[in-house]
Amino acid sequence: MKRIIFISLIILLTYPIMVSAAGLEKMKIAVAASNKTAKASVSNMAAKCPYYLFFNDKGEMVEVIDNPYKDAIRGAGTSAANFLIQKDVDIIVAGSFGLKMVNALRNSGKTFFEFKGIVDDAVKKALEIN
Repeated sequence: MKRIIFISLIILLTYPIMVSAAGLEKMKIAVAASNKTAKASVSNMAAKCPYYLFFNDKGEMVEVIDNPYKDAIRGAGTSAANFLIQKDVDIIVAGSFGLKMVNALRNSGKTFFEFKGIVDDAVKKALEIN
């Protein structure tokens, strides 16, 4: 009996911690950009942009990566989409998306949208969506 009460108490005491930890999943936004700053313009080419800028759910830039597929002759759309999917991005923003990249992102269930303007403004819009 004491053992059951003890186990019940442990479950009751740790349950709020487990629930809060489960809610810690943060949104991650990737923006195709023309340079490495949040004041850059959103790149017109999602798959062949020079850089991907990554932001957290507070709109803070957390990472900048040179696009490894910017010079690809073939398959840039699918490769870039898979790259962003592996980076566990939730929302992708670019000036435009090619059909192969759109298909890969749709198949993975990722949210994406086209945006013309400054990266900062694109991030604000992405945060409004979620």
